[in-house]
Amino acid sequence: MAIRLASNCVNCKNLAEGSLCSQHNIEVTEKHTCDSFTMKEALKSDVNCGTCSRFNRPSCAHPAKASAEMTCAKWAPQAMA
Repeated sequence: MAIRLASNCVNCKNLAEGSLCSQHNIEVTEKHTCDSFTMKEALKSDVNCGTCSRFNRPSCAHPAKASAEMTCAKWAPQAMA
């Protein structure tokens, strides 16, 4: 099964602080989307060992070299509840 980003307000560049849509001036959630949706250019800019779910775990590809600020091609997002 393929995994891809949803075309919803959470991934839209119009999402402002406090979950406010800057295009429509209303509060939104991940359940919302609209015809004005525009994907954010950079969804996550802090892709480094410190934000990786594998950091300091047996699944880390480079445990002897990994440090909080290091970037790696094996980066995996941390789960969000």
